[in-house]
Amino acid sequence: MDHQDPSFPSRRSALLLAAGGLLAGGLPAPAFAVPPAPPRKVLLVVRVEGKSLPIDQKIQQYLAARGYAVTLHSQYAPVDAARDADLVILSSTIRSHDLLGAYRHVPVPLLTWESDLLDDLAMAGKRAGTDFGTVEKDRYVWLVNAPHPMAAGLPAGVVDVYEKQAPMNWGKPGLGATIIATLHGQPEKAAIFGYEKGATMDYESLAPARRVMFFLDNETFPNLSAAGLKLFDAAVDWALKSR
Repeated sequence: MDHQDPSFPSRRSALLLAAGGLLAGGLPAPAFAVPPAPPRKVLLVVRVEGKSLPIDQKIQQYLAARGYAVTLHSQYAPVDAARDADLVILSSTIRSHDLLGAYRHVPVPLLTWESDLLDDLAMAGKRAGTDFGTVEKDRYVWLVNAPHPMAAGLPAGVVDVYEKQAPMNWGKPGLGATIIATLHGQPEKAAIFGYEKGATMDYESLAPARRVMFFLDNETFPNLSAAGLKLFDAAVDWALKSR
């Protein structure tokens, strides 16, 4: 066995001395890689058998490109899948009279653009055409709450949200809602609004988690303008930030 010269430090000691010298010289300690956070999970509830499924798939692909893990979920599949999600989105391609209030009490954030579900979700009253509905042709909203994160940094006033005129869904929320935008010229019809967790919705119901209404219709997602797409992103992001 070789005997090490006692006048020389061991290899381990030499390494420690070298590291100490580097740190003493003001250089930073070696960085340790932080594993990336897992993607947020979005459950996109759709009518799988419907003719508008390709539009829902475009929304799935768009959100996936933004870094979300998106699962297309049939409206007839068990609601329990929502409990493992960070956000539930109810597309307007579903059959509302089949879904009704199935997702009303899920304790995770929820976003929808199906106006016919607003009463079933306790997000608006029950009178069709008064508390919720659809306009057949429009392309503008009136942004009334520019400081809110869901306004996407856009200035208050008229915003062109579609490339061309198309249907828009709307609702008349309860007093606990934060209204972001209304239909242009129709201030009683909210195009974008949200409830914080615990806020009073309609029928004195408390929001189990954040709830958001957006103005899209079955096939209008590809028709969003640049500003409309910013508002869509902001609605999704605001809902998710409560998780």
